Amino acid sequence: MQTKRMTFPTGWLPYALLAPQIIVTMIFFIWPSAQALYQSVLREDAFGMRSEFVGLRNFERLFDDPVYLNAMGVTAVFAVGTTLLSMGLALLFAVKVNDMLRSRETYTTLMVWPYAVAPAVAGVLWWFMFNPSIGIITYMLEMVGYDWNHRASGNHAMILIIIAAAWKQIAYNFIFFLAGLQSIPNSLIEAAAIDGASRTKRFWSIVFPLLSPITFFLMVVNIVYAMFETFGIVHATTQGGPGQATNILVYKVYADGFIGMNLGSSAAQSVILMTIVITLTVIQFRFIERRVNY
Repeated sequence: MQTKRMTFPTGWLPYALLAPQIIVTMIFFIWPSAQALYQSVLREDAFGMRSEFVGLRNFERLFDDPVYLNAMGVTAVFAVGTTLLSMGLALLFAVKVNDMLRSRETYTTLMVWPYAVAPAVAGVLWWFMFNPSIGIITYMLEMVGYDWNHRASGNHAMILIIIAAAWKQIAYNFIFFLAGLQSIPNSLIEAAAIDGASRTKRFWSIVFPLLSPITFFLMVVNIVYAMFETFGIVHATTQGGPGQATNILVYKVYADGFIGMNLGSSAAQSVILMTIVITLTVIQFRFIERRVNY
């Protein structure tokens, strides 16, 4: 079968079609990344009037700083917790909705709505519900004898931001899992049922392996989301506290750069954060993708 090749009437048309995306990428990604890389080797005063080239000294100070090393550990716990919780609940909801014969579209619409909520708004919503004084969830926990206070407990604060961040991302994961479930042929599942496989056995031996490409894609997306897009949630709920318990890397970049006015250190942190995310993504594609069945 011969494939028809697409041709353009003029030579400049392909470049004109690509130009908007290239311009957006240059302005909002390449240029800020290059500026951060340049500032990471400088030391500037708080007013930005004078700068001094210090080479890799900003990076050396970061890796000697116990506060920054603690932020790396906090970020790892937060990213893993958010990814597992959001993907696990999204898969559960997708399986339940996929089994429905009626009201499937209604439940799908309701599940997608939280994705339209801004991260800061999601943080405020969960902050109110877990507020030690007026929170409805805190009140219910007190009824069963559990004292909740994320202002004083670092573990409580970490649980709060993980729940808020995962709730925001569940809708995105749900859409992809539901689409994947609907693309699986019913004949495979029916054949397994005829052979005597239980519902749980059919899911783990047939359904879940066929979802591995979507699971792999969502794992990469969720880790990047937890690393970069959760600043608003942390800022609206805990602001990195208490006692640096929720001071993730992306929030520390803001705190050191815009509050502490240490622009060189903040730029170095952003470079390290970008390097970590790129490295994790490469590792996932290099090693984990081998176990994915397409």
